[in-house]
Amino acid sequence: MSADLIFSVCNYAVLPGWVLLIIFPKWKWTLALISAVITPFVLGLVYVGLFASQLGNFPEGGGLGSTQSLMIAFSNSYILTAAWIHYLAFDLFVGAWEVRDAQRQEISHWLVIPCLVFTFIAGPTGLVLYFICRFVVTKKYLLASPVGN
Repeated sequence: MSADLIFSVCNYAVLPGWVLLIIFPKWKWTLALISAVITPFVLGLVYVGLFASQLGNFPEGGGLGSTQSLMIAFSNSYILTAAWIHYLAFDLFVGAWEVRDAQRQEISHWLVIPCLVFTFIAGPTGLVLYFICRFVVTKKYLLASPVGN
């Protein structure tokens, strides 16, 4: 299967999860299974398969030690696709966490929707926006009580 086809399929595969997080955040299957477990897990399997399939095909000089070596590594379309799938899986998982946490903190879902859009488009930007929103609404800067309290 071509890297372009895998890339396209995975891009479309995350869309139902994001739609569910935005439109049906309280539906029992949204957080319990689809957006938080099944889709990230399947994407993870694709990632592992792509990465493992390219272990012997790593481009000469490619690696993670510098931007130059990373660009060389990403010249392999399967490695680049695996990296993109990494973002797709983790961003969706983070989006599901944002919705779950907002529900626990009783933050209006209307405030979370822009955070989800930014998490989908620009991962860490959406997470930062959610943390700011969470702090403004709850006045809590810690995610949980410190250990021992």
